[in-house]
Amino acid sequence: MSAASHVPLRSNRSRAVLLTAAAAATALTLSACSSGGTSGGGGDTNFVMGKDGISTARKGERAAAPDLSGKTVNGQQLDVASYKGKVVVLNVWGSWCAPCRAEAPGLEKVYESFKAKGVQFVGINTRDTSVQNAVAFEKQMGVTFPSLYDPTGKLMLRFKKGTLNPQAVPSTLVLDREGGIAARSLAALSEDKLRSMIAPVLAEK
Repeated sequence: MSAASHVPLRSNRSRAVLLTAAAAATALTLSACSSGGTSGGGGDTNFVMGKDGISTARKGERAAAPDLSGKTVNGQQLDVASYKGKVVVLNVWGSWCAPCRAEAPGLEKVYESFKAKGVQFVGINTRDTSVQNAVAFEKQMGVTFPSLYDPTGKLMLRFKKGTLNPQAVPSTLVLDREGGIAARSLAALSEDKLRSMIAPVLAEK
């Protein structure tokens, strides 16, 4: 075999490596810390994404949140459905996730300013192999709202495809008073952005 015959093979191999690297980089960009293993947002959906990266669904066109119940990181039983009548902010996080660490203090501040107005925050801790890591994170970050412990991501997989489901870590959802998913962010949030997600849902009658 001549030397020339090897060129296309090397070229194809290099191209494949570059494409694989590009795909991996894109996946990491889209999924922040990690993909949640669910898909959605394509095709015929009832929500729109704003320029700020926050997706919203109109009242009357919202998918219901699935059953989100189980043990918290502190060993207590919790069912998100028990908060019906309140606006609920769901935050998916992991102690291993740098953006989660960055947004945690802001989440707690917004929680403190909204909880007397009928807003409940609930975390979903995922992919932490040890519950002690999650407990240590909450203590270090000063987080006082409860978090469901979901190490294998089972709760995230309960969200239907094509809805405002949590596809990344961190993700934040806002549920209306009836348990419908009103808004979603697939990235770490500033305090101002989080307030802008909550306020319109809280103002609904």
